[in-house]
Amino acid sequence: MAYIPYLDEEEIPEDCRVPDSDHILRVHGVNGPVMKQHYDLYRVLMYGKSPLTRIQREMVAVTVSAVNECHY
Repeated sequence: MAYIPYLDEEEIPEDCRVPDSDHILRVHGVNGPVMKQHYDLYRVLMYGKSPLTRIQREMVAVTVSAVNECHY
């Protein structure tokens, strides 16, 4: 597994910061615009119009995380 250091929030350009209390997206902080784009994509996928309910989307996310052995 690759190691990418987390930046302190103050090191990420202010216009690229996203609400990330669990620090899941903060690994993208090394490239602030990518972090912002990743967060925007997440918001559309999880909260945008979809044939899946919000609960179904969360179940898919949990299953994918488990299969990928994510630690969060």
